[in-house]
Amino acid sequence: MPLLFVNAPLPPFNPAGEFAWAAWSSDGRKLRSQGSAPAALLPTSEEVILCIPAAALSWHRVTLPQVAMSGNVRIRSILNGLLEDRLLDDPEQLHFALEPDARPGVPVWVAACSRAWLQGIVQSLEAAGRRVGRIIPEFTPQPSGSPAMVFAVGEPRDARLVICDDQGVAMLPLQGTGAALAALLPADSTALAEPAVAELAESLLERRMPIIKPAARWNQAGQSSWDLAQFDLASTGRARAGKKAAAIWRSVWHGAEWRAARWGALVLVLAQLVGLNAWAWKERNALEAKNTALRGILTQTFPSVQTVIDPLLQMQREVATLQQATGGVSANDLEPMLGALAASLPAGRVPSAIDYTGGQLRLRGLALKDTEINGLASALSSRGYGARSEGDLLLVQAEAAR
Repeated sequence: MPLLFVNAPLPPFNPAGEFAWAAWSSDGRKLRSQGSAPAALLPTSEEVILCIPAAALSWHRVTLPQVAMSGNVRIRSILNGLLEDRLLDDPEQLHFALEPDARPGVPVWVAACSRAWLQGIVQSLEAAGRRVGRIIPEFTPQPSGSPAMVFAVGEPRDARLVICDDQGVAMLPLQGTGAALAALLPADSTALAEPAVAELAESLLERRMPIIKPAARWNQAGQSSWDLAQFDLASTGRARAGKKAAAIWRSVWHGAEWRAARWGALVLVLAQLVGLNAWAWKERNALEAKNTALRGILTQTFPSVQTVIDPLLQMQREVATLQQATGGVSANDLEPMLGALAASLPAGRVPSAIDYTGGQLRLRGLALKDTEINGLASALSSRGYGARSEGDLLLVQAEAAR
């Protein structure tokens, strides 16, 4: 299934309005289609990612106390207290999200947006059967020490400049304030522009602005580990664990940094398959060679055998036939069987009846105990015979025949 990125419309939200969307291949390398449609007409996908535009988010740097990570309710109340003096709106009306792997005692980024607006978008999408798996910010602050990133977005009549650095995310008009601030950025900062404002941005900023389309920018944002679906918008613990596992699997299966590991695993699997097939081929050849040798011995020893099906069984039969014809005694005959039994029976145990048929000796009236039967079986086994008890009946026959 493709990855479906849905861009959230700016407040106020109109449930009947349209969403800009882009469908990427599951590995995030190929843009399949894009467009704009109401929630009910969006493409279906198992992986729906809601992208929040920069104009709908504010960014704040806070330091969580050491006891802040004990529960969502407690973290939320602590964030309310930490951000109350920095916000224009009531904290209860806002949705907060902490940066990935946030830890107490160190500065962390907190994204804030209208709670009712975001809940309305999520509910509208899910009511249309498009369950949101992740909520990502379109732009995020840069890690400390990383070069700034500058994006020119919008239309020529309303061109905006988005600056992402380690101080946060700022959105300014491209003409005037934005251009003046961008001129102060270091030369190593990355600058990109949407097609509609690329020419204008290059003329104002006096630098080359490679083009990036919104769909590609959403896909890049989806590569980060940010997920704004926290607190009251968070799923159950099992669902969060599932989403995290899915994200890890997607990163391992499609991430460029895992490409060498994937190739290594593929080579290892192929090597194992080749090795197993080579070993099986060798074992088959060895077994076939043994069977060929057995057939050769059988046909050379007994030329009368024309068709070989089971060399070992046929050889046993031919030997038994030869012994009968020459008067020889084999292990299946009564005399050697009685001799082995006489040497192995406990003292004083004499059968009341003896029956011999087809190489099997049957004796009654021995009244052997279980321990005596086990001892008798062990003694006869050393002489090439097997013995078992069936009620009052003791059955003895040669191991090869059995």
